Amino acid sequence: MSRTGSDIRKGIEQNWHEYLSKYANLFSSNEIQGSSPPSVFVGSYGYPKVGIGPMLPPIHGDTTLLDTPEKWLGKSLEEIVNYRLNLVRGVQKTGIEETTGRFIESLHELAMSSGSIDSEIKFIKNPTPIPSIDGQNAPFGPLGEIKTAKFSPNSSIKSIENAYYDTDLKAEDAVMKLYNSGIEISKIQKCFSIGMFGKNRKLVPTKWSITATDQIISNDLMHDILEFDIIDRYEVFRFDHLGNLFSVILFPHRWIFEMQEAWHDKNSIGFGSDYETAKGIDHPPSIAGAYFAGKLAVTEYLQKIKKQSGVMIFREIQPQYAVPVGVWQVREGVREAMKNNPQEVNSLNEAIALATKRMSISKNEWLAHGDMLKLIAQTSMSDFF
Repeated sequence: MSRTGSDIRKGIEQNWHEYLSKYANLFSSNEIQGSSPPSVFVGSYGYPKVGIGPMLPPIHGDTTLLDTPEKWLGKSLEEIVNYRLNLVRGVQKTGIEETTGRFIESLHELAMSSGSIDSEIKFIKNPTPIPSIDGQNAPFGPLGEIKTAKFSPNSSIKSIENAYYDTDLKAEDAVMKLYNSGIEISKIQKCFSIGMFGKNRKLVPTKWSITATDQIISNDLMHDILEFDIIDRYEVFRFDHLGNLFSVILFPHRWIFEMQEAWHDKNSIGFGSDYETAKGIDHPPSIAGAYFAGKLAVTEYLQKIKKQSGVMIFREIQPQYAVPVGVWQVREGVREAMKNNPQEVNSLNEAIALATKRMSISKNEWLAHGDMLKLIAQTSMSDFF
């Protein structure tokens, strides 16, 4: 959010409060009954003492859609925000080292559930809407301090249960084991955040766990990709959704990756980017979680085709993206781009021209704010070992 400038922030907050006004009836009671998707959330405010708890809507039945980003592709921005506003979040303050006790364990059971769980929360006072949103997490509805919470029993996903009870399994290995068994990334992220994996377990704020999970998976995939043959063509993949335009270029080169973002800030354009070579990235990316979300989607594709390549991702964030709904949309947007048939060209220059042609930002503007061409010119094969 901080990257979009004060005018964009004001516009986003205005849109957010307009959405909240439509759902004012959700804030009028000190208790809620419904079916949690299932969903748990760990806040970051006050770290290392954080607010943790479940999220549930005033709806009974199958509510999994409300907290499964993998199912939101093709939905409108308003539909997604409305899903999220239905989720009322209950919180209790807890130290990050506190991963046992009845309340925490009930959240563990919730997180590994195979389906929606009937739940009941009583709050100390009426929950209130969150005053602002960020660009990492999907937004949610009102928030309240929990007085009591009850959850109906439900069956657990066996692979998650096995990882949970295996206290000798490293957290990173648990993430990869579940990913390779087909568990949705959003589900793994929730379990990771609520301290269910690893030898020395602790709570991880949800927005950090999202990035950590994407980073763990993409870095693991890189181990194989660095051994693959280099791709022998120049390809451009594209996909647009929710006011986000994505273009992905693959080109013949040892692994080198750059992701660029551009956003409209009133009468000017803001830019952000970061990159890595086969040595990886040794600092938090300037474009935050979007970097690893994009990287994960591309590494999945390269793993599938058993090739290594240079990669450039261009993301234009248009004004229509008025309410950020989380970095999941970067991961799913790039994933979808990689499913589309690419256009093949004869050079990197042609690929960049094609990738940026449909965007409102020119090829030269993108190149002026990126590092890829300079990086290619400065590197030799020996730099990658």
